[in-house]
Amino acid sequence: MNQSSFGNKFTVTTWGESHGKALGAVVDGCPAGLPLCEEDIQIFLDRRKPGQSRYTTARKEGDLVEILSGVFEGKTTGTPISLMVKNTDQRSRDYGNIAYSYRPGHADYTFDQKYGFRDYRGGGRSSGRETIGRVAAGAIAARILKELNISFCTYTRSIGPVEISSFDQEQISRNAFYMPDADAAARAGEYLEKCMKEQDSAGGVVECRITGVPAGLGDPVFGKLDAMLSQALMSIGAVKAVEIGDGIAVSSSRGSQDNDGFTAKDGAVAKTSNHAGGIMGGISDGSEIILRAHIKPTPSISQPQQTITKDRESISLEIHGRHDPVIVPRAVVVVESMAAITLTDALFSNMSARMDRVRDFYLSDK
Repeated sequence: MNQSSFGNKFTVTTWGESHGKALGAVVDGCPAGLPLCEEDIQIFLDRRKPGQSRYTTARKEGDLVEILSGVFEGKTTGTPISLMVKNTDQRSRDYGNIAYSYRPGHADYTFDQKYGFRDYRGGGRSSGRETIGRVAAGAIAARILKELNISFCTYTRSIGPVEISSFDQEQISRNAFYMPDADAAARAGEYLEKCMKEQDSAGGVVECRITGVPAGLGDPVFGKLDAMLSQALMSIGAVKAVEIGDGIAVSSSRGSQDNDGFTAKDGAVAKTSNHAGGIMGGISDGSEIILRAHIKPTPSISQPQQTITKDRESISLEIHGRHDPVIVPRAVVVVESMAAITLTDALFSNMSARMDRVRDFYLSDK
């Protein structure tokens, strides 16, 4: 398995399995001198850990992070930063009935076909717990971006058919769904109660808004910033579609509606609208970047489902154990983390894009 790393200048490698001893990440390319402690990372991990409400898995994990390398006396050293989170509440026995059968909606069959072997305890590397490493690394990326006045506002836009109709940023942290609309959060709770009663699950949409990103990030061909962000978000296991700006609505728009005009504001270039979501021609334009990740319903449900065993025997499978009836709220920080990692990598890669800036950097003291 040689695809557990992401990035070019700022690279992240995640490791570990759902029911192994621990999970984590190695971050390489972080500049020396960044103030960083475990609490900076723990704040992010606390946003995705299980057991936050009745709408998340009952698995009791503290998800406490340890920094093993790359930080000395509260600052990064410029060397690889190794991060570890120990598993403390595995219940592998819950997965005994799927050791020789393929769960609908999971990676069991495809993983088996690729490697001829799989860790059936919670899905191994295919488990949602793999995102612990992404979030820990994302916390570091977000810390770097904060130094550059780049900020994030990430929240649940919808759960099932329930979509926000108002926006109050303070509400995001006040409900179990991370929704900026209290009324929508209440209706989402009612919808999920119905799903749970019917032994079913729900999906939804996470929206991420990023401000302060300078114009000029990304490349015009294969390294487009929107392509890199889409790849980053689509690499999250439950994400099935990504939108940027107006997203799929552009297919039914006219050019006169979709084009963003330009104007001068206080001597700087500004746009009259932001249908493009902050990226044009694969390159950031300096306006707010708007991303949406569409997340599928949790595939682990208690309803009987048709499947087969490894020996091709047809069976009816009921999945037991501790599972989220909705993944969306815990995915909010995962989406934000992958966006932060991608932008940090793009910023570092962009530092050598112009000769005048390379010259200014190396000759500024001469």
